[in-house]
This record gives sequence, C-alpha cells and structure tokens, in this order.
Amino acid sequence: MGAGGFAKWVRRFEDERERRRAQDDPNWDQGATLHPAVWAGIQRFQVGEDGDGANLVTKADEAGDRDYARAVRLFVAEEQNHARLLARLLAAGGMPTLTSHWSDTVFVRLRRLMGLRMELLVLMIAEVVALRYYRALRDGTDDSLTSDVAGRILADEQCHVPFHCERLHASFAELPRLLRRPVMGIWRLLLFAVSLAVAADHGRGLHRLGVGRLSFVADVMASSDAVASVVLVPGRPSEAR
Repeated sequence: MGAGGFAKWVRRFEDERERRRAQDDPNWDQGATLHPAVWAGIQRFQVGEDGDGANLVTKADEAGDRDYARAVRLFVAEEQNHARLLARLLAAGGMPTLTSHWSDTVFVRLRRLMGLRMELLVLMIAEVVALRYYRALRDGTDDSLTSDVAGRILADEQCHVPFHCERLHASFAELPRLLRRPVMGIWRLLLFAVSLAVAADHGRGLHRLGVGRLSFVADVMASSDAVASVVLVPGRPSEAR
C-alpha cells in the first residue's frame, strides 16, 4: 500500500474525533437498568476494549507507512473511548468494571505471537464478533442509555472493519497466491470457534437481547463473507462491513 493510501483514513478518524468532541456525552444521570446477564456481557466487552494498543502501534510504525501509523493511533483512541463509554454505562447502572477476563487475555497473547498480519487477523476476529454484539445490545433493550452507548460504539466499529480490511488486503497481496485462501480459511475457522465460545459465554445475555446462540454464530459467519472477499479480491479493496 503506497504511503498516501491511508491518508483518507487519517482524515476520517480525525473528522470523527472532532464530531465526538462537538457531541455531548450520553446523559449518564438517567441511569441504566438491565438484566444481570446483560450487565455481565457488557463487563466482558469493556475489558476487551480497554487497552493502550502499544503492541499494534509498534508494529504499525515498523510497517513504514506514516499515514497508516497515524491512523492506527486514532483507531486505538476510538477503542479507548469505547472502554470509557462502557465503563460509564456500567457506573450508571451501579455495576463495577472487571480487571481482566480470560477471553481478553487469550486474544492479547495471540495477537502478540507474530507480526502485523497476525495481529490484524486476530483483531479482526474480535471486531467482527463485536459488530454483532453491539447491534444486539443497541436493538435488543428498551433501556435508552444502553441503546445510545451501543449505537455510538457500533457506528465506530462499522468503520474499523473496512480500515483493517484495507491493510490486510495489502498484506495478503505479499503472500504467495496459493497461501492466501488457505490462510483466510483458517481465519474463518478461528472466527467460528470464537463465535461459538462467545455465544456460549454470553448466551443468557444474548437471549435477553432477543438473539439466540445459533443465530448469533450464523450472523457472525455470514458477515465474514464480505471480509474474506475484500481481503482476497485483486485490485483496490472496497469497504466491508
């Protein structure tokens, strides 16, 4: 990917940052009331959003594209804002944040195993799963504060997926052609395994949000079709959501 290829993402992230600054935070004073199983899911996702992104930033710097490195820093800032919003939502409901969760620990360790391509592939598993979860959280509750917070996060995540797809598209182009589809196939198998684990771990909460375990997994896997297409198809990638 040429040095100027990610300049548009820098502008997009910066525009979104300015929009957030001009927009008021949700009205935390109204409080939030949710089923305990839904609160448990929010606590686990809050842990996953909370991190400094230092490892990803370092690998982005090493990639040698200054625009991409800048865009990654802006992406990390958005993820940190998600953690803040979820922490404030939990506080509004009188719920504590968690210090850690096994799923986040596993993801972090996997992402640090190899280079930028591996980091992004693992990160994309989390992003694709998160898209379906935040949509369920936005649409599946009558709590207005929760719907507001989930909707804001979902809007950001819908931008994050095509951003990472574009970098992965360039990265896969560097692989031998015979390896590209098998690697993507392994990614989809891992996504399937993770979506099963999330469905099992969050099953009661998802049920309260109107989403069955099997439906959650099916929706996640269906959305992965567009990701695989964008990453693998020759030429400039289009946006995948």
